[in-house]
Amino acid sequence: MLRTLYIKNYALIDELNVQFNNGFTIITGETGAGKSILLGGLSLVLGKRADLSQVKNTDEKCIIEASFDIANYSLKTLFNSLDLDYDVQTIIRREILPSGKSRAFINDTPVTLDNLSKLSNYLIDIHSQHQTQQLTEDDYQFQVIDALGENNLNLESYNKLLVDYKLLKQSLEELKISKSEMIKEYDYNLFLANELSEIDLESINLQELEAQYEELNNIEVIEDKLGSSRAIINAENLGVIDQINKVKQELLKISGFGKSYENLTERVVSAGIELDDILSEIDNLEESLTTDPEALNLINKKLQIINNLFQKHSTSNVEDLIEIKVTLQSKISNTESLDSTITELEKELSQLDEKLGVAALKITKKRKEAIPVLISKLERMLTELGMPNARFNIEIEPLNDYNLNGKDNLKFLFMANKGSNYNELKKSASGGELSRIMLAIKAILAEYIQLPSIMFDEIDTGVSGEISNKMGDIMKQMSNKMQVFSITHLPQIAAKGNSHFKVYKTDVNDITLTQLKRLDEDERIVEIAQMLGGINITESAMAHAKQLLN
Repeated sequence: MLRTLYIKNYALIDELNVQFNNGFTIITGETGAGKSILLGGLSLVLGKRADLSQVKNTDEKCIIEASFDIANYSLKTLFNSLDLDYDVQTIIRREILPSGKSRAFINDTPVTLDNLSKLSNYLIDIHSQHQTQQLTEDDYQFQVIDALGENNLNLESYNKLLVDYKLLKQSLEELKISKSEMIKEYDYNLFLANELSEIDLESINLQELEAQYEELNNIEVIEDKLGSSRAIINAENLGVIDQINKVKQELLKISGFGKSYENLTERVVSAGIELDDILSEIDNLEESLTTDPEALNLINKKLQIINNLFQKHSTSNVEDLIEIKVTLQSKISNTESLDSTITELEKELSQLDEKLGVAALKITKKRKEAIPVLISKLERMLTELGMPNARFNIEIEPLNDYNLNGKDNLKFLFMANKGSNYNELKKSASGGELSRIMLAIKAILAEYIQLPSIMFDEIDTGVSGEISNKMGDIMKQMSNKMQVFSITHLPQIAAKGNSHFKVYKTDVNDITLTQLKRLDEDERIVEIAQMLGGINITESAMAHAKQLLN
């Protein structure tokens, strides 16, 4: 329920701070006194877009703040989903800055207008004649019937299944579309994968393979150079080994003359041993050399294949080719298993469809049980509201597809007068009739679900005193279970309130301001007397006002 409303620097309001109680609150005032300004400020708190033209003094910030008691609204889950701190005393604040920018806060946390609107839908409902058009919309009509049919849990279950069903159906459709594309690529992928599989990539050492090729391709040069090297090392008298031996003999003669000569001699001895080993290695390599044109040809072909694959797949190493082969094989496997995957998904979708059908039937059954109850209550209440011939015919027909409301098509038909034909509400009911129908529906809904605080904005316009008296009774009865406001020009309704506020204009320093005042008992009598007889109050008007209040 709405506890407090603070408005500063908005339209004709300089500063306003008011507290509200539970029950039935009346707001009255002359035409043009500023009731629409009050509603405009409240609408800003509920998420309406703001602009700088609404600010009284554009050099200062405009602030509108409302506090709500939400203990009975079960909104913790919504607060969590909006990433907000939950508090049973929730404060919403809107600010319009001199720059024209607007900011919104819930419990001091900045929020977007979208999230503010999501929360405010649960807090207060501003109901005007214009809003009665909502009554002609399918979603609202389903909401009414489902409230009476206590379909909340059934709809929750159904919508969870519907989310899964839509996601699975979308996945299946996407898979079927991609199947045709994958089939087109299948043959090409298979060719590439086979081409990569023909050569055993995992066993290839490219560096080693290239070294083998170089050796076999240059066998004659290697043989020639090994031979000449052996001759240089081992030539008699002139060979490197003979020369080293001569050096060694000379140094041995002086090695005993000092450590430096001894070390030098040892190094020459070591060089001689290393040369002997090199000569032995040259002999072994010469013996192992064989000319093998066939092996050379095979290695050359393999290297050509690898280089061609490098060029085709835009890479330069075998590891990348292996990875490409694995990817291609995976695509091939996916394509080959696509039909079985589609079959499995179709089976799952069929099972979900069956569950959805059962869930939808439960919802339909509850609706069919609720419809006669709703019609009976509506027609009885509308008779009291001066529409004795009003009749409803609510029909439910099955749909082929699932929607958010189930699998039903709803026809909410209305007949205002005897001898007329049933027709859609928006075609057969006048604005005044729609207002009374909406009031009746809201009153019925209040018996079944926790409604937000509701503010009726002059929905009694154009009705007689007798009917307005009954409208007041209905709003008064609603206020036993919820907070109800009524902005009215009718004394019969104004007298039924638990509390009464008056909107009025006053001039302060040649500036017109809108004010809001809570009336005490004597002030209420005067206000209602003026509503009955005008500004010049008569004794009979005062007496009538007291009678209405009593």
